[in-house]
Amino acid sequence: MQHFEVNFDGLVGPTHNYAGLSFGNVASLNNAKSSSSPKSAAKQGLRKMKALKDMGLVQGVLAPQERPDIYALRRLGFHGSDKEVLAAAAKEAPAIFRACCSASSMWTANAATVSPSADTMNGKIHFTPANLTNKFHRSLEPDTTGRILRAMFANSRYFEHHRHLPDNEHFGDEGAANHTRFCCDYGFAGVELFVYGRHAFDDSRPAPKKFPARQTYEACAAVARLHGLSDDNVVFLQQNPDVIDKGVFHNDVIAVGNQDVLFYHEEAFIGQEEAFRALEEKLGQSMHFIEVPSALVSVEDAVKTYLFNTQLVTLKPGHMVIIAPTECQESDVVSRYLENLVTQGTPIKEVRYFDVKQSMRNGGGPACLRLRVAMNDQELAAVNPHCILTDSLFARLNQWVDKHYRDELSSDDLADPALLDESRMALDELTQIMHLGSVYPFQRG
Repeated sequence: MQHFEVNFDGLVGPTHNYAGLSFGNVASLNNAKSSSSPKSAAKQGLRKMKALKDMGLVQGVLAPQERPDIYALRRLGFHGSDKEVLAAAAKEAPAIFRACCSASSMWTANAATVSPSADTMNGKIHFTPANLTNKFHRSLEPDTTGRILRAMFANSRYFEHHRHLPDNEHFGDEGAANHTRFCCDYGFAGVELFVYGRHAFDDSRPAPKKFPARQTYEACAAVARLHGLSDDNVVFLQQNPDVIDKGVFHNDVIAVGNQDVLFYHEEAFIGQEEAFRALEEKLGQSMHFIEVPSALVSVEDAVKTYLFNTQLVTLKPGHMVIIAPTECQESDVVSRYLENLVTQGTPIKEVRYFDVKQSMRNGGGPACLRLRVAMNDQELAAVNPHCILTDSLFARLNQWVDKHYRDELSSDDLADPALLDESRMALDELTQIMHLGSVYPFQRG
């Protein structure tokens, strides 16, 4: 039996825009209200997916959300036709309107937490959509995310789906962006590392002072229970509150792991020595802990270039590749560090750079764009095949983007009723291409 780690990348939606909604995300705030290019963003994402497929990896596609979210606006008291709702919301409550137009679902690292069958008590792959309660614009996503995941992983023999955690910041859950699984091989039982920013029910514990800690310990523990994980394959670790206050809003902005490697910044965590010992003890082998010193790369440079918001993938045993944004290549400090890293005798042997600037300007790098699912060949065969990237699907999705996406989108364009119609037409066609059924609210009545 073969085993894989499949990356399911988020397909950028037709209303991709820069609304500057994410307090604590420096890149998002810096580019607020700039004009975006939905077509360029979608094609950049597709090119990255195709490149990973061409490396020999199994690559999947995850559909975007419907935006603007007319249904959320109606729940907030805006009435009339869709055109009237858009016009009233944009005029009377522009900040709320922009939130309901968010493009954030493209970052599927926040879509859900996934535990593979090798780790769970019932031997199924478990999915829990993230509730994303810390940001209103992201809290609109979980229900649709759950429907999309169920359409992709529909076979109940292999897959188990849970409802997102209660919609309360005590159980703030940001999904796989704060979750990393370590293993000897993707087919063997592993150890799942849950990283959190604060204890919601204990104010005496350390917590950031400037920016919010979006992930709570209580949320991590709840997901571990839902997935049927045992104490033998779970470790909890707190993110350093000081780096959250420097703009490290998720763990995947300051650390990335794969198999027996954890690549992280010196200032990433608190209490890491005990957690690292527990990881090795529970895994039953030594790990490669690759620490980047502050003296070589500052937290600020790491955030600016998204050095750690990179993908770490295995091409063959002992040979890992960092999939990095071109911003890392353009930084003298970071590129010099990476050039040296691949000569140090660790499993990280290569760095490959990709242009994902449309995503980077909104605060998400390569790691934000993908949801990882470790599975065996039987489980892979049970996945909706129209969600697995092939050359023909790549070509068809590019044609779909060319047909439906605008070259440029300004913040004022979001209130254009024609954009809503264009978006719905595009998404309706996408669900047919990917055989998802009626996952969007406009399709469900």
